[in-house]
Amino acid sequence: MGRPPRTDIGGYVYHVLNRANARTAIFTNDNEYLEFEAIIFEAVEKYKMRLVSYCLMPNHFHLVLYPEIDGKIAPFMQWITLTHTQRWHARTKTIGYGHLYQGRYKSFMVETDFHLWTLLAYVERNPLRAKLVTDPMNWKWSSYFKRAMGTTEQKKLLATTSVTWPTNYNQLMVQPEPELELLAIRNSIKRGTPYGGESWIGEMLQKFDLEVTTNKRGRPFKGT
Repeated sequence: MGRPPRTDIGGYVYHVLNRANARTAIFTNDNEYLEFEAIIFEAVEKYKMRLVSYCLMPNHFHLVLYPEIDGKIAPFMQWITLTHTQRWHARTKTIGYGHLYQGRYKSFMVETDFHLWTLLAYVERNPLRAKLVTDPMNWKWSSYFKRAMGTTEQKKLLATTSVTWPTNYNQLMVQPEPELELLAIRNSIKRGTPYGGESWIGEMLQKFDLEVTTNKRGRPFKGT
C-alpha cells in the first residue's frame, strides 16, 4: 500500500519528519546544529508558521507544526530543506554531489488532546531514546531546552502557548513510554496516517479521504 495523500490543512497540528539521504549524519558539531536552527527560525518568520516543538538529531529532525491556514506546510518545508541543502553543500564544498535528504518529508495529523502530549514527549525525548543524553534537558538542539534556556527571541519564535500542555509534562519526559504508543506513532510516521483516538481518526479519514493502517495500541500519556 502506498502512502496516502498528505493533508496540509490549517487549524490542525502536524508532526513532520525528514531524514538525511542514507541516514548519513548531517549535524556533526554545534555550528551545524546552529545553522539549521537558524534556518528553521528564519522559515517560521518568513511563512508565519506556528512551531510548537522540534528536535534535531544527527541524521534527521522532527517538527510539530500548527499552521493557521491551508497549504502552508509544503512551501515551509520545501524552503527549509532547499535552503539547508544549498548551504550545506556550499559549506562542505560538495555542490553537485547528490541529494542531502532521502526524499520528501513525512507528516501526519495529531489530535489535540492527550495524544498531542504523547507526541510532544515522543519528539522531545528522541535524544534520550537514542542514548545521546541521560537527561533531555542536556540536549541543546530541541524545543525542550529552548523553552527553558533559549534566548528571548528563540522563545518568542516557539508557539508554545498555541496548544494546551499537561501540568505534569516534565514527569512525562522522564517516565517510561508505553511501548504500544511508540508503535502507534511510528505507524503514523510510516503511513502518514492521523494519530489520535479512534473516533477522531475515523472523522479525519472520512473528512479528508485518507487511509489508515491499524494496530493494537495502549493509552497515551495522560496529564494531571
